Amino acid sequence: MISQKAKYALRALSALAKADPNEPVLIGEIAAQQNIPRKFLEQILLELKHAGVVASRRGKQGGYLLLKPANAITFGEILRLVDGPIAPLPCLSITAYRKCDDCDGESSCEIRHVFARVADATREVLFSTTIADAIVTPSC
Repeated sequence: MISQKAKYALRALSALAKADPNEPVLIGEIAAQQNIPRKFLEQILLELKHAGVVASRRGKQGGYLLLKPANAITFGEILRLVDGPIAPLPCLSITAYRKCDDCDGESSCEIRHVFARVADATREVLFSTTIADAIVTPSC
């Protein structure tokens, strides 16, 4: 399950992706449009800024904009940034591998074999789906 923070981050990025790429969007506008608490959104956008995903501008024409194109920002990248490792078991993590405390051997662990397939399929979807993919509106 993803955190509320990750959901808000993805929604904020979707809002920025829908906006004019040359016009910064105010935090208040994103918060209202996406129903995200403003203070929480400020923290999330600051984290995304430090990671090089968004940029901010100060002043009258200030706000936030995407630093990278929406088609270059994957769900997996954002989830890993906000929530940490994307793995159902610590022994399957790519970025934070850790042997399970109760493990007698990874090669003989039936649970690991099943969840390795789950982790691979999940990563495939998350790292091949971009913010741009998510905001495409279906034709009526």
